Amino acid sequence: MKFKNLLLVVFISAATALGSVWGYAKYEEAKYAGVQEEGKLPVNYASFYGRQNAADNSTDFTAAAASATPAVVHIKIQTKEKTVTNPNGGDDDDPFSQLFGNPFGGSPFGGGGPRTYRIPSQRASGSGVIVTDDGYIITNNHVVQDADKITVTTSNKKTYTGRVIGTDPSSDLAVIKIDAKGLPYMVYGNSDNVKLGQWVLAIGYPFTLDVTVTAGIISAKARDIGLGRDNGNAPSSIVQSYLQTDAAVNPGNSGGALINTSGELIGINSAIASPTGAYSGYSFAIPVNIVKKVAADLIKYGAVQRGYMGLSFMDLSTAPDKVKTQYNVKDRDYGLCVTDVAKDGAAAAAGIKSGDIITKVNGISVPTSGDLSSVMGDKKPGDKLTVTYLRGGKETTTSLTLKNSLGDLTAVTAQDLANKTLGATLTTLSQQEASQNGLRSGVKVTNIREGAFKNAGVKEGFIITDANNTMIKTADQFNKIIQSSDGSVAVHGIYPNGEHIYGYRLDLSNGNSNGDNNNTPDDDDDGN
Repeated sequence: MKFKNLLLVVFISAATALGSVWGYAKYEEAKYAGVQEEGKLPVNYASFYGRQNAADNSTDFTAAAASATPAVVHIKIQTKEKTVTNPNGGDDDDPFSQLFGNPFGGSPFGGGGPRTYRIPSQRASGSGVIVTDDGYIITNNHVVQDADKITVTTSNKKTYTGRVIGTDPSSDLAVIKIDAKGLPYMVYGNSDNVKLGQWVLAIGYPFTLDVTVTAGIISAKARDIGLGRDNGNAPSSIVQSYLQTDAAVNPGNSGGALINTSGELIGINSAIASPTGAYSGYSFAIPVNIVKKVAADLIKYGAVQRGYMGLSFMDLSTAPDKVKTQYNVKDRDYGLCVTDVAKDGAAAAAGIKSGDIITKVNGISVPTSGDLSSVMGDKKPGDKLTVTYLRGGKETTTSLTLKNSLGDLTAVTAQDLANKTLGATLTTLSQQEASQNGLRSGVKVTNIREGAFKNAGVKEGFIITDANNTMIKTADQFNKIIQSSDGSVAVHGIYPNGEHIYGYRLDLSNGNSNGDNNNTPDDDDDGN
């Protein structure tokens, strides 16, 4: 009897120990999800082992290409055919006219009752970079933003289904995930150390070809190419601080890797300057120091935690003379002239005023908006920094603490932003409610008050079925889309027991007015 009791004690002790080890391992796995371990190299970098000077021979790209190509994937996306109804019959103020045009022609104020529009199924492709051995992949937002289905193919021809972890239109970055272990991945470099004239390689899947490597040099840094501006005086909603290269990049390269001769990731290829849509001599990559911060935030929070100074400015290097004259700075060709200061923002608290010319941040010169984006790219709410500015010819340096887009110092949650901008209560449909309305899932909108829903004309009880062409299953998922959206969100859904699908465009700009805007003229560059 004593022996049986002893065996029972041993069994319980062993089970407890194993359970503790398993639980701790799972905790550590969740804690470090999407994080590269310092000093650890994946097996795909074996070509550098024992080759002390491999990275020093800058004209030999074989080791860098062999190390990096296994970590670059081909991303294919598919959108489903959709049938939607325009409740206003072709009114240009209606979201469908704005989104898709008026395929039936007629007056822009056509009226005439609801009209049905059909959006055909579409396929597209791009590239992505694996950054952890458990399947986190960085790509461009514009590659996956409209996807109903994502297929990821690795360089060894294995195929996986991808799911979106988070998107950030402001930086044109997204993180997706595949369920796999022991994958080759790309080691992060440091884009601040990149120098003009150094050799770089672009890796991706252009024109749906197999993995392709091209070479070039860094031809410019902190380049602002004018994306996200509709006219010369409009603010840009996109982070503008690109690495410019002459490595050949074409449609399909979007989301792929820009690497140095050590095989390290220094940028994500994102855009080309071309009158034809194909490579014409220059391409642009998002610096990896911005990429790392955005990816880490998307994985941890589902939304990017950006630090804001709470001001608007114009870039004196590109501003028209007539605009510079308004602020009495016509004789200056560099620096950032403050045009507006948010009342409760960090800049106002630090004493910065309209008309001041910002020349340095944290002691780093910021002669252009691209230079400022480079400095601010990895900053978050609560970070402290110094700002040097000119006022009346006198130079002053002040300290400020960055705030988030809601005007405080804490991390922004999706729910915080939704409550402020949407003006409604969002509830995930129960299975019973979904079945009663012939749906698999959805989110009900109730308690509508002042905010984006009311402004768009949404009525009580509306059920959201998709947002920005992404099927909505829960309120939390919808809130994450709101948090990562670029100024507005197109939603579709039904009213209870209704027969038609209705669409609305939610304007979120009123809830995001504490950002740093760049008021400079537009350029004619085409993204890929």
